[in-house]
Amino acid sequence: MEKIIIAAMCSVYLLLLRPFRAIAETESKLPNIHIVATGGTIAGLAKSATETSDYNPALLSINTILENAVGFNTIANINSEQFSQLDSTDMTTNDLLALTKRINKLLSDDSVDGVVVTHGTDTMEETAYFLNLTVKSNKPVVLVGSMRPASAISADGPLNLYNAILIAANKVSCDKGVLIAMNDGIYAARDVRKTSTHKTNAFQGTEYGCIGTVQSGVVRYYYNSIKKHTIESCFDIDDLNELPKVEIIYEYIGSSDTLLSNIVRNCEGIVFAGNGNGNLNKDTESFIKSTESLPVLVRSSKTLSGAVQQIEKYKSLGILTADDLTPQKARILLMLALTKTNNLIEIQDFFNEY
Repeated sequence: MEKIIIAAMCSVYLLLLRPFRAIAETESKLPNIHIVATGGTIAGLAKSATETSDYNPALLSINTILENAVGFNTIANINSEQFSQLDSTDMTTNDLLALTKRINKLLSDDSVDGVVVTHGTDTMEETAYFLNLTVKSNKPVVLVGSMRPASAISADGPLNLYNAILIAANKVSCDKGVLIAMNDGIYAARDVRKTSTHKTNAFQGTEYGCIGTVQSGVVRYYYNSIKKHTIESCFDIDDLNELPKVEIIYEYIGSSDTLLSNIVRNCEGIVFAGNGNGNLNKDTESFIKSTESLPVLVRSSKTLSGAVQQIEKYKSLGILTADDLTPQKARILLMLALTKTNNLIEIQDFFNEY
């Protein structure tokens, strides 16, 4: 009789244990996503719920953001760290190096399936492109931010972050390079640009659009970037403690060679935000012709759309073209290119390939 009672109790115990086993099994099957928080508007607070411009960025910790999140633990097992707490305007090249090294270390762990980086929107496209060229993994890396602070009515941060975790947790996101998740869109790091000072749809893929979308928790992809990135990239920053100094010079009506003459000997590269097809005015051209020792020069366009085509008069001066990269992204690539070579032909190949 005692054996029957004991057997019955064991059966009841096992039945009661099943739901907990099911929960544990479900959690173990969820992807493991690590959030690296750097601050930005997504962590910002304003004095009122209607203020969306005048606020203090990077006040909230990632722990506080996640404590107030809804449904995140149903899509992934989430770990997080407060890597930094910055207004992204204050990001430095040393921050870029440190961030890449941290992400590469995380992704080298087999238990980490993907990384999400919370970031301010002002320089997010630059950080994303730098990571696109220096992360050594095909696992998903997704940057995310918000255009409205966390204190705002209809703050866009929580849904953007939820979508970013969904994207990073989706195996289809592998091999796509570094991505940006904003306003239900999925954007390739190379092509995305911030196009508005305040609108929630500020991030656009310009000529190429978004490569995918997130709608009602469903991740869909439609395109891929064919440019080299991540594991295909030749750029390795593991042993770098600083990057070559590269400056950007803006061309406009009446611009002189004053700025150019002041910085030309204090940097290793210069990117011109040129007029139209990356065109430079006669004063700039004259200065370049008359100066013997010049850094590497690259023409991009302040129009922010369309590829800069090579023209014989600039080619004869040894000035390279940035293809369709914006001035700020051309600077990112040139800094990395200069860690490999000073050969102009090889550097132009980088601009053609990346």
